Amino acid sequence: MMDKRVLLPTDYSKNAFNAIKYALGLYGDVQCDFYLLNAYQVSGYTLESMRVPEEGEPLYEAAKKESEEGMERLLQMIKLLPENHRHRFHAICTFNSFVEAVAHAVRKNDIDAIVMGTKGATGSMAKIFGTNTVRVMEYIKQCPVMAVPSDCLFVPPKEIVFPTDFRHSFQKKEIKDLMEIANLHGARINVVHLDRDKDGKLNDSEEANKKLLEDILDGTDYEMHFLPPVKLGKGIEGFLESKEGDMVAFLNRKHTFLRTILSNPLVKEIGYDPKVPILELNDN
Repeated sequence: MMDKRVLLPTDYSKNAFNAIKYALGLYGDVQCDFYLLNAYQVSGYTLESMRVPEEGEPLYEAAKKESEEGMERLLQMIKLLPENHRHRFHAICTFNSFVEAVAHAVRKNDIDAIVMGTKGATGSMAKIFGTNTVRVMEYIKQCPVMAVPSDCLFVPPKEIVFPTDFRHSFQKKEIKDLMEIANLHGARINVVHLDRDKDGKLNDSEEANKKLLEDILDGTDYEMHFLPPVKLGKGIEGFLESKEGDMVAFLNRKHTFLRTILSNPLVKEIGYDPKVPILELNDN
């Protein structure tokens, strides 16, 4: 397993720190450069006001100072965790919108993965995933994004649930991160077929895609499962419970069901309140 460059966005909330600890556990045996990112803005300025505060202005300097002091505290908290000589930390405090800051950091630092909390400091129930998490999942296509629920402590994943409808073919590069995490922790990948046509069987192209996925997963511990047509969220949740799954992975293709799961009204509708980390894979 090669070196990893992992981006850890933080708003200095408890949730964000929890996600950082999860990432340190997940990549415990890997040489990692962790990039801690805090994006700050200046309250009272909106994009509509057409005026962006400049460096040197009191409001800008106050926001910058607050971000830098928060980062200093965060680095101190990380120092209190058990030391891992494989891990190095880099701090980024930047004046930018959250998603823009993440996109810029991913490009500039050649990031391999993003790990973040599901909720921001507000933690309002209405937004189960937190808008920032959903937006990062929608806009960042270069690397996988993992969202860690606020009270989820790191245990090495043993059962990873990977729902798919076999409607599209698969590419190795799309699921290499999933296989990497599974192999790193000796986890099993449970491929769960969602019966979207409600006909109880696979057609020829679905069958071909399934075969392709089996070829790609060859050498990794995996099992294939067939879920009857139930409500998507309920089906995944029920399967997670029966398998004691400890991670869910999705392939976020443009226009597929991850979008529908994550677009907020639907998250509410399917009542999928994640209790385990969600790994979103991209078909970049």
